Amino acid sequence: MDAERAQERLEQERDRLAELRARFESEHLTDESEDESLAELSHQPQHQADTGTETFNRERDLSILEQLEAELADVEHALRRLDEGTYGVCEACGQPIGEDRLEAMPEARFCVRDQALAEKEAKTPAGE
Repeated sequence: MDAERAQERLEQERDRLAELRARFESEHLTDESEDESLAELSHQPQHQADTGTETFNRERDLSILEQLEAELADVEHALRRLDEGTYGVCEACGQPIGEDRLEAMPEARFCVRDQALAEKEAKTPAGE
């Protein structure tokens, strides 16, 4: 993929992710803490299951937001690599990342082989 096409795709993905993040934050998260949101109902009897559901939903929402932030960081990193002239080069082995991989995943940092090794390493418990 040429640099111009890569930049266009990455900028589109950055804009899409930023919009998703903003929409998600406005629909699912507020500035109030979990304690404050649960305290709103304190004048009514609150079952433990309701509190558990509220906590679960908030943790789920924060997890989704964290994933969006990570994807956005990957796209930003790829745009910096484009500016530095290192885009399309595996950060682990220094070899070119395949065109098919960059087409499917323009923010890719590793070639297929090194990505598989990184994922395997991430799944292996420490000390093994």
